Amino acid sequence: MELLNTTMSASEKAQVDQLVDYYNKQNTNTNGRTVSNELGKDDFLKLLITQLQNQDPTDPMENNEFIAQMAQFSSLEQMTNMSTSFAKMASFISSQEAASTLGKTVELNVGDTTTTGIVEGATRGENPQILVNGMYYTLDKIAAIYAN
Repeated sequence: MELLNTTMSASEKAQVDQLVDYYNKQNTNTNGRTVSNELGKDDFLKLLITQLQNQDPTDPMENNEFIAQMAQFSSLEQMTNMSTSFAKMASFISSQEAASTLGKTVELNVGDTTTTGIVEGATRGENPQILVNGMYYTLDKIAAIYAN
């Protein structure tokens, strides 16, 4: 009976991390929305429209109620827009952080080992990565950055 080796080397762990990160970046549904368990502005508007369609014609919604719900929708939309803007700003800052390491020597924590090398390239986006010794690493793997 053969024994199965279940331990991975540091480079294998890094490869798996890279593949998981790539998969997670691609994991959106067909209309570009990411899967979420939270209600968003589209859901709120659908609920409001359904409420209006199914209200009792002999006792319609009061104007004050409708105005209050529209104000809530407007607030929700503004918060959603701010959240999107903050996400874009965080992505830009992360991309700038990755770009600032170009040409510098970095120390990387990869699993149980540490590796050192010069940053040869950097990617942009929500989860930027740096290219060191022919492999891409996420910024959270950086333990130290040294000036050359």
